[in-house]
Amino acid sequence: MAQSLELLLIQFLMPDNDARRQAEDQIKRLAKDPQVIPALVHHLRTAKTPNVRQLAAVLLRKKITGHWAKLSPQLRQLVKQSLIESITLEHSPPVRRASANVVSVVAKYAVPAGEWPDLLPFLFQCSQSAQEDHREVSLILFSLLTETIGDTFRPHFADLQNLLLKCLQDETSSRVRVAALKAVGSFLEFTHDANEVVRFRDFIPGILHAARQCLASGEEDVAVIAFEIFDELIESPAPLLGDSVKSIVQFSLEVSSNQNLDVSTRHQAVQIISWLAKYKYNSLKKHKLVMPILQVMCPLLAESGNRDDDDDDLAPDRAAAEVIDTMALNLPKQVFPPVFEFASISSQNADPKYREAAVTTLGVISEGCLDLMKDNLKPVLHIVLGSLRDPEQMVRGAASFALGQFAEHLQPEIISHYESVLPCILNALEDASDEVKEKSYYALAAFCENMGDEILPFIDPLMNKLLAALQNSPRNLQETC
Repeated sequence: MAQSLELLLIQFLMPDNDARRQAEDQIKRLAKDPQVIPALVHHLRTAKTPNVRQLAAVLLRKKITGHWAKLSPQLRQLVKQSLIESITLEHSPPVRRASANVVSVVAKYAVPAGEWPDLLPFLFQCSQSAQEDHREVSLILFSLLTETIGDTFRPHFADLQNLLLKCLQDETSSRVRVAALKAVGSFLEFTHDANEVVRFRDFIPGILHAARQCLASGEEDVAVIAFEIFDELIESPAPLLGDSVKSIVQFSLEVSSNQNLDVSTRHQAVQIISWLAKYKYNSLKKHKLVMPILQVMCPLLAESGNRDDDDDDLAPDRAAAEVIDTMALNLPKQVFPPVFEFASISSQNADPKYREAAVTTLGVISEGCLDLMKDNLKPVLHIVLGSLRDPEQMVRGAASFALGQFAEHLQPEIISHYESVLPCILNALEDASDEVKEKSYYALAAFCENMGDEILPFIDPLMNKLLAALQNSPRNLQETC
């Protein structure tokens, strides 16, 4: 079988679709025989080209489960020994990784049965090797094995954590640091014991160091693992972060404000700030992190015009608005002063995106900071009503949104300002932009809902505008009316 299989593996890799299909059909036929396992192992170790060796490993991973129980003890030992040789002697990284995948599948059956007692000692030995390839593949295997034999690691958990911590700080190899970062993520996902999870606090400096290096080398997809790890730590009920929360926030703010990074990477960074604002807001207050966060999040709202429709759900400005809203709900006294200062300054900015951000922030915090907003309604309304007359549509639309939020959350105090607010809303109903009109109708409905006799002087102009809108506006605006 070995000779014919080698030819089929080579044929399978040919660009000719017909030849490939024929090879695939014959490989499927041969794969029904348990003897395909030693044949594939043979080619994994002896095939001349890395592509064929890698294909042998891929097929081995797919077929080993169905045939493992049928193999003799001698063949099982041959498979295990050949896999160990492949991951330690193989020069091609893709072949090593493919072999590691096979090891994780074989371990699922061999380790619980007591048939591979030297696997874990071997991996610990590999992780201490002077060879970079050995250290890297051992960490890859630790990650893979958490999915198949994770419980086997429990007696060795302290040793594993020390090993991962050391590898995260490996100054001689970025590949080892990346593999260690992935392994930490795998183990944290697997770990549920509170005492074990707490030990991951020691990993935070190493995780941040590795993630920064990944970003510097363009490996954003790997750096994102750091945010996934922080996500797990933040949601844990244990007080895991300690003083490290400052470092996590600083890193997250660096990433979220870096417009050169992919929008999904930045979104992950903003999401970490959002989780901290939701679950660990007292820690943000304790470490005086509210101001630094808002100094980054508020300007992010000015990116609203930069996104494509495809990126809408990941847009930094939307995520930043959620952070500001969450912080306002949990830390209103710390949030209102810097947000009001940002809005006051940005409402005068020459860039319309910043003027839009100014009024948007005020609308966003109106629910959480309602008491402070009510105490400062006059200066707040001065900014928003002025923005309703802005030459730019985006600013007028944001101002209409903010007024709607005020009318919903700042009752009944907002009603006492009807003489200045209602005329501005009525004027906005005649805006050239349908978007501004639609938001103004929302603001009008929310504002008038709690008005009494104060509305009487405005009834006639209001009805005239509504009737005109019903006769002349697009259907979506007619429905809003």
